[in-house]
Amino acid sequence: MPAIFLSIHNYFAQIKPGKMVLWFYLIWYVVTVYFHFDPNPKIWINAFGISVVIGIALMLSVSNGQSPLANPWQTFRLFWMPFAVSSFSSLIKGQGYTVIFSPQAHEVVVALSACVLFGLLVAALKWRNRHSTLTVS
Repeated sequence: MPAIFLSIHNYFAQIKPGKMVLWFYLIWYVVTVYFHFDPNPKIWINAFGISVVIGIALMLSVSNGQSPLANPWQTFRLFWMPFAVSSFSSLIKGQGYTVIFSPQAHEVVVALSACVLFGLLVAALKWRNRHSTLTVS
C-alpha cells in the first residue's frame, strides 16, 4: 500500500470521537454546498474576510507561545470553521432551514446517509486495525 494511503488509513483507524464530529460537520457542509451552491463572489469573499478576522482571533486565543506552524491542521481548522459557518449561513438564508436542517427531506437524507457511511467506514477501519493488532500479538 502506498505511504499516503497507509497514512490516511492509520489516521482514520485511530481517529478520536472529537475529530469524528468535525468530519461529520464537514460532510454536512459539503452536502449543503452541493445542493445550494451560489457562485456569487460576494458570498465567498465575505466568508474569506470573516475567516481571516475570526481565524486570527482564534489563533490568538489558543496560542501558548508556539508558532502556528507547530500544529498546521489546528491552524487550518481555526480559519476554515469561520469560513464554513459564514458561507453556510449565506447559502441557507431564506431557504427555510431550521438550524442546520433543510426543509427538503432528500437533502437531510443525503447528509445523514453520508455521515452514517463515513461512520461505518471508520468503524470498519478501527475494527480491522484492532483485529489485525490482536492477531499479530
